[in-house]
Amino acid sequence: MRKPAQLLLAASAIAMMLGTTMLPATAVAASAEEGKKIAEDRKKGNCVSCHFYQGAEMAGTPGPAFVAMKDRFPDRAKLAAQISDPTKANPNTLMPPFGKHGILKPDEIDAIVEWLYTL
Repeated sequence: MRKPAQLLLAASAIAMMLGTTMLPATAVAASAEEGKKIAEDRKKGNCVSCHFYQGAEMAGTPGPAFVAMKDRFPDRAKLAAQISDPTKANPNTLMPPFGKHGILKPDEIDAIVEWLYTL
């Protein structure tokens, strides 16, 4: 019989092959917390300047509200792509291409996606 550590390692290897991750809940929570910080940072995401979300102070209105994000973007990759380069889906968008222009790194975009999935 395998030990718990071996089972976790085997499950993680399978998850990696399937393109998923097996992060502990604390890692996801930390990532979501970091995503919120990045999203609210005026020198980084500054999402609040255009989007309303629960708890936002002086939120902007040009962009859609951050509500039911899992329902609106069930595919995380599509949400990350929207943040990275929204001009692909809508060439006339006002939203800056955060990834394409190097404003945010891929791991920062992933953290924002984690945070958005909590809304």
